[in-house]
Amino acid sequence: MTSDTPTTPDAPKPGPRPGSGQGSGGDRGISRKTLLRAAVAAGAAVPLLATGGVALARDAARSGDGQRLTPTPYCDDGDDLTPDQMEGPYFKPNSPLRTNLVTPGTPGTALTVSGYVFGRNCVPLSGVLLDFWQADDNGDYDMAGYTFRGHQFSDATGAFALKTIVPGLYPGRTRHIHVKVQAPGEPVLTTQLYFPGEPRNSTDMIFDPALLMNVRGAGGGKEGTFDFVLNVDGDTGPTDPPTDPPTDPPGGTWASGHAYTSGDRVTYGGRSYRCLQAHTSMTGWEPPNVPALWQSES
Repeated sequence: MTSDTPTTPDAPKPGPRPGSGQGSGGDRGISRKTLLRAAVAAGAAVPLLATGGVALARDAARSGDGQRLTPTPYCDDGDDLTPDQMEGPYFKPNSPLRTNLVTPGTPGTALTVSGYVFGRNCVPLSGVLLDFWQADDNGDYDMAGYTFRGHQFSDATGAFALKTIVPGLYPGRTRHIHVKVQAPGEPVLTTQLYFPGEPRNSTDMIFDPALLMNVRGAGGGKEGTFDFVLNVDGDTGPTDPPTDPPTDPPGGTWASGHAYTSGDRVTYGGRSYRCLQAHTSMTGWEPPNVPALWQSES
């Protein structure tokens, strides 16, 4: 099945590691990327599943009749991790922490983009940084301020949601949204999200059908869904039996649940850090894990 609105994600069982000889060839289920490539090769304008949407990561381990398929080497929305793409010339660091990029009177078609962030072992990832930026309704990027720029963090279920507008077009590109995605303490994935049915998809040299969102009408606006799959292992829970002896958490002045402002200084794990962006801390956002929020000073 394909869902257009977030529900609690199923967590498929981890698939075999690359090089294991499993999950390839004829014993693999039909993946999203294979389907998209075949559809594009056949000249299809909008490569879709029979249900009318593009497969999401949360559905990748289920067949149409609800039976689980043999897991692929990676748990994702195709047969590869979410592809990376160029950053482009319009990225700006230090975007505001916010999930709504729209202000009253902003022109454009309302758009909500939502989904989940998964690790390659099919576990939803919490505390993942997602930094979005895009053009306005006229196809222009704000380089003086932070209009249509903002970052957020995935919640305890790995979910995220962004309120924005459908970005405008500018010469040489199809319609798209930029995003940087970073699990705590892991490398940054820089990529772009695309809209199905856009005439310029076929002429944009950067466009990748594996990065198509599911998009549908919602009143006078649109709703898009997409699941990211990062090249990290999610936390599957405590070991059984527990680690002995237990690992003591690193000490310091940083504390979860505290409202920090830009310029605040804390210590954590024997090192000093300076706050880069105002935020309310939470477990998983410790200074060494989130370089977008904290800069090491020692």
